[in-house]
Amino acid sequence: MSSLQIDTLAYGSRLRQLPPEHKLLFAIALLLITYAAQVPVQLAIAGWISIWTMVYAGIPASVYLRLLSITIAFWLTSLPALIVNGIDLSHLSSVQADVWQGFTWGNYYVYLSYRGVQQAGELGARAIASTACLYFVILTVPFTEILSVLRRIGCPALLIELMMMMYRFIFVLLQTANQLWTAQQSRGGYRTRKLWMKSLGLLIGQLLQRTLKNYRQISLTLNSRGFTGDFRVCHSRQYQPSRRYSFEALFGCTLLVMLTGWHYVVGI
Repeated sequence: MSSLQIDTLAYGSRLRQLPPEHKLLFAIALLLITYAAQVPVQLAIAGWISIWTMVYAGIPASVYLRLLSITIAFWLTSLPALIVNGIDLSHLSSVQADVWQGFTWGNYYVYLSYRGVQQAGELGARAIASTACLYFVILTVPFTEILSVLRRIGCPALLIELMMMMYRFIFVLLQTANQLWTAQQSRGGYRTRKLWMKSLGLLIGQLLQRTLKNYRQISLTLNSRGFTGDFRVCHSRQYQPSRRYSFEALFGCTLLVMLTGWHYVVGI
């Protein structure tokens, strides 16, 4: 998904009228609770923030779920390292309680670990909940408003400018790479292994050249317009805090904190 598509969704969000500070504080609060909570609460956070994103903000479910599937895909690739273990047969008795299923392979015993499955579940719940909080911010708060909030709280100007340039060039890089790959694919550049390697080398070389060219063009454009080293974005929109959303966010976060604390008390 390109920068333009993400910004379009953020600017067209139904929560656009809410102050960006409120949405950022809400997402940060849920993110902090996620790192302290257990799996049931984390899954509740993921479901609740998803309702805010898809129902309240009006973000299409297909777009949101496609973005969320990226996190799930990375989690799935980590499963073998978490749940598959191996041990010498002479030490099998020390891990017998942790064995779910297994088989003998030479002098080793390869098995699925109960503890590994538990860790995989905890990691997946935390990753999905944390990513859902991040997507809520990305899809409901335009990036320029995030930078504006950072500027108001005293974030260094140099850091803000670097973030803006990085945000721009990441998507420029991806868009350029996609255009080059499509052009090569249409010419059969990846039919064989030899052509695949040659096309990949050409793509990397052209990508570097075009990115540097784009950077020079932007630098010349900024200099021609009298750029003084400080990006300024005008925000003429009037924000309207919502009592309903504020109450729901406060009540929900309080309830999640209580559930998290109750789990630790019961655990003790």
